[in-house]
Amino acid sequence: MKIKQKRKLLSYIDVIDYPIKFNPFVFSRSFLMWALLGLIGGTIAGVYWISLNFLTHSLAFFKGWQVIPLMSICGLLAGLVIHFIGDPGEIHLIVNNIRFKKGKLDPKNNPSMILSSLLCVASGGSLGPEAPLVQVTGSTGTWLGKLLRLKGEELRSFSIAGMASGFTALFGAPLGGSLFSLEILHHKHAVEYYKAIIPAFVASCFSYLVFAVIIHLGLGPIWDLSAYEYAGIFDFGYAVLFALVGAAFGWLFIWCTKTFKLLFEVKDLPIYLKTMIGGLILGIIAYFYPITRYFGHHEVNELLHQDYALNTLIIILILKIVAIAITVTSGWRGGFIIPLFFVGTSLGLILHQLFPFINLSLAIVSCMAAINSCVTRTPMSTTILLATLTGFGHFIPIFFASLTGYFLAPKIPFISSQMDGK
Repeated sequence: MKIKQKRKLLSYIDVIDYPIKFNPFVFSRSFLMWALLGLIGGTIAGVYWISLNFLTHSLAFFKGWQVIPLMSICGLLAGLVIHFIGDPGEIHLIVNNIRFKKGKLDPKNNPSMILSSLLCVASGGSLGPEAPLVQVTGSTGTWLGKLLRLKGEELRSFSIAGMASGFTALFGAPLGGSLFSLEILHHKHAVEYYKAIIPAFVASCFSYLVFAVIIHLGLGPIWDLSAYEYAGIFDFGYAVLFALVGAAFGWLFIWCTKTFKLLFEVKDLPIYLKTMIGGLILGIIAYFYPITRYFGHHEVNELLHQDYALNTLIIILILKIVAIAITVTSGWRGGFIIPLFFVGTSLGLILHQLFPFINLSLAIVSCMAAINSCVTRTPMSTTILLATLTGFGHFIPIFFASLTGYFLAPKIPFISSQMDGK
């Protein structure tokens, strides 16, 4: 960079350092930085979402038996991207970097993460775009924080705010997205990161606004489960009972994932062969049960509106758990939160068919909350996210279910970096 350009950049940074000489309000330079980060995060999320939709619709042309070679080839291509461009890592790497590397998320792996996740999600993998977006926007926060000469806890908070901006844009829930970016870090030590809560809130709000403008996002729920009327104090008991079942299936998912991980590690295969094998298996599952394809954003509504028989729902539930586990362990890139919500929906529908007298909406939202809290250990953000995504107006039953799933989670967490550590 030339000396004149450096001087000009430093002068701009000095302007940002002192935006208002006399300011009697809480509003400050920091607010401007968080807002700027949110605007950038929302723009990144919007461009990513548009690209994902375009690629998804292009690949949706392949149906029937064609999904088998399609997903195998996309798996191979994603593996080659990771092999030659670089391994972007997974969610546990983000958590470790926030905890142990002063919040520094390396943006050099973003091209690999973007390309590989677009191939994996758009072709029909059972992982969503939330984890890639969190990593890309979080590392963008690190990059921007260094540019603004932030250090220490300020830089860590900026990276967390970047994560929150990406997560919020996808889910349309600024409060839930902000809390998730803190809760996912560590279940016991999350309190030490709550100094980042206001930066995360501000970045999330601005990110949501930009994302909503770019993709014309509405304010209504994505999955409408608002048809619920409080029937008495026993509804809280029902929520806990449903959550017990959801937590059990959370354990089943974790066991299934660990089993497939061992199988994929029997032979030390190159990453592109693992992703190709994973794609082949996923394609076969999608061929027989197309609703198990993709990460569940639209498929949850299909489950809710189609009148599936009990045995079909059970098969869908089992195959979806297997599909998510294979997607995670074979090297495909993406997040598993929305797919777990799909599993919770399937489970709630099964419970309603077995016991028709129970409230369907309460059963579904309780199972959704419990299984996600059991796997990710994020009860607060899970509660707020589900209230936003489903339109389920009664907050407390969801919270009961989330806490039940959280406290019944395995002692050894699914996200390995949530283990106790210094």
